[in-house]
Amino acid sequence: MNVLVTAGNTQTPIDRVRCITNVFSGRTGAQVAAAAFDRGHTVTLLTSHPDVLAAVPAVRPRTGPDWRVCSYQTFDDLERLMADAVSAGGYDAVVHAAAVSDYHVAGVLARRDGDLVDAAASKIKGDHPELWLRLVPAPKLVDKVRAGWGFRGVLVKFKLEVGVTDAELLATAERSRTASAADLMIANTLEGMHGWALVGAGDSYRRVARPDLAWALVAEVERLHHGPAGADS
Repeated sequence: MNVLVTAGNTQTPIDRVRCITNVFSGRTGAQVAAAAFDRGHTVTLLTSHPDVLAAVPAVRPRTGPDWRVCSYQTFDDLERLMADAVSAGGYDAVVHAAAVSDYHVAGVLARRDGDLVDAAASKIKGDHPELWLRLVPAPKLVDKVRAGWGFRGVLVKFKLEVGVTDAELLATAERSRTASAADLMIANTLEGMHGWALVGAGDSYRRVARPDLAWALVAEVERLHHGPAGADS
């Protein structure tokens, strides 16, 4: 198989030196990419933290042409890389593990004489008593994989929730999977993310221990594609 994996987190710029981001480093996506490569597949990894790979053990040397790593920083960077890669075709599976920004910064406002005025600048001054950020929803990149970029292979989506029960997580994950036309969902909670994840689709989900997740995910993608590694790689 030819596999595209996204990992890491996107930055949402506030000005040219400040941004909003999240705490995720892309370790899970890096592990999935490494597992796919070690199982004999061709892998392209799009990640904001390529340095994380150094801590992921390798069964075989990660060299081209079957191994490729592209780095990004912002939402726009990742969107462009994904659009170019998926639209060009050739991928059998897309594993979208990146923690992508849910909002864009649409404005930076400061209070002046009782009114909110535009305070945007290349570098916003640090002497404002307070600032207001106007945030607007960002498009869901995973939803573009099929509808926008025409992908017809195996699509894997990740979902993270906070403070929910297993039943609530499962229901939310399945709705999310269906909305994106994904074939496989990986769902977990912030509280349990280091211990386990739910892997599956429809009425068939199973709990997988965190150390086994990457290999279990790749094996499931192989099954959804055309059988064991090597059959179509």
